Amino acid sequence: MAFISNGTTILDAGAFNVNLGSMVLLSEQTASSSSSVSFTSGIDSTYPIYKFEFINIHPASDNQNFEFNGSTDGGSNYNVIKTTTAFVAYHAENNSDAALEYAPGADRAQSTSYQKLTDGYSGVGNDNDQSCSGDLYLFNPSSTTFVKHFFSRVNISNNIDFSCDNYTAGYFNTTNGINAITFRVGFGNIDSGKIKLYGIKDS
Repeated sequence: MAFISNGTTILDAGAFNVNLGSMVLLSEQTASSSSSVSFTSGIDSTYPIYKFEFINIHPASDNQNFEFNGSTDGGSNYNVIKTTTAFVAYHAENNSDAALEYAPGADRAQSTSYQKLTDGYSGVGNDNDQSCSGDLYLFNPSSTTFVKHFFSRVNISNNIDFSCDNYTAGYFNTTNGINAITFRVGFGNIDSGKIKLYGIKDS
């Protein structure tokens, strides 16, 4: 299908190709009653972009938000200052409610607190069939010049049977290199789930 403007074809989907580079799987971890899942190696200057994939993250406790934080000291401390914004689209299983709205409970302003990736209409449910899945991109984490941008999209099956599509973006406000990332739920353990770390080449 082509995109046409004023009778002129300016993009042909059959021929148009955007090369985002090759994704290389660096490591993966499987949670099992885990208080956190941390990646303390593999995040360096090798790749300009790093991607985390979350697959069926299931909290042990009901109504929990999935969160992350960064470290500049290899994981000794997860307390990097960040500024972020978030919004969520949600829809009830019974079709009783649906909306797209800003998620003020998930944003941060020069805060060292953990960044919520699922704070939308409600938290991730812990019914046997409930979980959250999505991804997080981190850009140029080893830069000593720029802040470290990131964005995430995570969908959850929440504790009141809604599908919540969560969008989060922001930056670690530091010129020190980010070299470790940790994930957790707000309270209790991650009962099960898998997290994969990829490096993305720029060509």
